[in-house]
Amino acid sequence: MKPFLFPVFVLSLLFCFGQPAVVRAESWDSVQARGELRWGGDAAGGAPYVFPDSEDPNHMVGFEVDIMDAVAKKLGVKAVFVNVPWDQLVPALLRQDFDIAFNGLEITKNRLDVVDFTVPYYFFSEQITVRKENNTIQSWDDLAGKRVGTLSASYAQNLLEQNPAITAVTYPGQVEPYRDLDIGRVDAVLLDVPIAAFYVPMNPNLKNVGATVGEGIYAGAVRKDSPELLAKINSALAEMIRSGELEAIYRKWNLWNARQEKLAQASGEAARNIRGKVAIAKYFPLLLKGAAVTVVLSFLSMALAVVLGFGLCLAKLYGNRPVRIFANSYIEIIRGTPLLIQLYLLYYGLPNLGIQLNALTAAILGLGMNYSAYEAEIYRAGLLAVAKGQQEAARCLGMSGWQTLRFVIIPQAVRTVLPPSTNDFIALFKDTSLVSIITVMELTRAYSQAATTTYRFLELGLLTALLYFLMSFPLSLWSRAMERKRHVLAY
Repeated sequence: MKPFLFPVFVLSLLFCFGQPAVVRAESWDSVQARGELRWGGDAAGGAPYVFPDSEDPNHMVGFEVDIMDAVAKKLGVKAVFVNVPWDQLVPALLRQDFDIAFNGLEITKNRLDVVDFTVPYYFFSEQITVRKENNTIQSWDDLAGKRVGTLSASYAQNLLEQNPAITAVTYPGQVEPYRDLDIGRVDAVLLDVPIAAFYVPMNPNLKNVGATVGEGIYAGAVRKDSPELLAKINSALAEMIRSGELEAIYRKWNLWNARQEKLAQASGEAARNIRGKVAIAKYFPLLLKGAAVTVVLSFLSMALAVVLGFGLCLAKLYGNRPVRIFANSYIEIIRGTPLLIQLYLLYYGLPNLGIQLNALTAAILGLGMNYSAYEAEIYRAGLLAVAKGQQEAARCLGMSGWQTLRFVIIPQAVRTVLPPSTNDFIALFKDTSLVSIITVMELTRAYSQAATTTYRFLELGLLTALLYFLMSFPLSLWSRAMERKRHVLAY
């Protein structure tokens, strides 16, 4: 076999056979030994499911907190909350980070392949939300041709993607869609009724419209190696349904409605309206599209970084005192703060000042500004590495300062700055993954969406890594070629 075909062969085997099974101990034994039922949820914007108490941020409240406390009490143990991003709940469960995922999880066929679900504990539907002054969107049919925000890897996203006339904009949390709706970046939001019922009344600029859409089921998820724990939790939930304890919790949070009357008849067989299984091949075009966005984003951001970085370098070396102070301050502030925070400020912070950027513009600007600070220092080191005698010789020949810089110093400095600049460009390819927080569907976000839907993390991860390699390796080859060319011209 030719060496370059070996990675393709390994990847093919992984796609065919999937991930190997791992034998683990029954979770119920661990729960009894610890005296704790560890359950996973997402507290970041997780109201009314699970969220920090306003009076004591270290204490979690929410209707799912109340349910898990009651379940744990019936099992004779203590409930312990483990905070995990929502779209990582099932992967974290499979890693044994906790015993049960219990945070608005919908039953899907892809999830049924890797975990078992408890009996349903809530029947939900989807609610359309628009801005208060919007009277053109009143129903599901009115969403055609609109940009609609929703939660990534959710039932609402699945509904939106079934209609090709709707552009679904996915977010990692449930607060961000409403924020973007408020400032007009999306035309509407589609999220579960409990979310809309909690957040929309808090914002006077938003309103819920039309009839609810679809119907889904919330259930807890446990690993397939833990049937005893599953049976214990099912028994506790069934008792809470019969006794009316579950209804009391829902009424406390204003979540009880006619749909919940079906809980009394619900069982493990109630998952009849679950989402269909999604084939892994369906996400190949999404990954390729994400790769294309990554390439465009990287080149435009690096172009901005080069121009801005060179200007900062010249300002720091040759500017007057105020200009040098500005350049130094900019470089130190940008290098001293995380890129993630800078992206948040550009996308979510600037609208508070009346400046609204679309996601792609904010991503290019954020990456370009961040990398310009590092490029400036690379260029400064390259210019200072040119022997001072070169500048003096150019002046003796009658060259001006600008001519000396352009024809003598910069050409020699290029050899020095090319390797680290190319290394920065390759690093920029990977750092584009951070812009997913502002809804840009680049390669890593596409991988996350595909993997958290199909749960084929290994195969899709290897394919994504291969795409990143194919995009960045040509840059290394180009850099070496340019270094050799410069080396030959220098002699």
